[in-house]
Amino acid sequence: MRIDKYLWAIRMFKTRSLATDACKKGHVKLNNSNAKASKEVYIGEKIEVRKNQINYRLEVLDIPPNRVGAKLVDLYRKDTTPKEAFEHLDLLKYSKEYYRKKGAGRPSKKDRRDIDDFQESYNFDDEN
Repeated sequence: MRIDKYLWAIRMFKTRSLATDACKKGHVKLNNSNAKASKEVYIGEKIEVRKNQINYRLEVLDIPPNRVGAKLVDLYRKDTTPKEAFEHLDLLKYSKEYYRKKGAGRPSKKDRRDIDDFQESYNFDDEN
């Protein structure tokens, strides 16, 4: 089975074209070497997929006949991703939250005025 079809079948990607794009961008490695979308996958091989800033490590246990249900995914792959990868993602999420809330976008006119007032009060612009 092709690697893009396998990743789609085990629900790693929502569509097969997303799996193909990941292969083209070099986000998918098969046995520690970059894999093209047409590369064949066999039982016992190791796959590494970079998705959402996490390097997922998978081992092929069996080849599914077609796309499988979410409950059956573990019959076809073994997830060996270290827990540190998920903890690192949580740290990244918390480090971004203090800066600006999600969906807040760029500063509003009021935010911009507050920033200008703050800078003027501490004379950041007049330092020579």
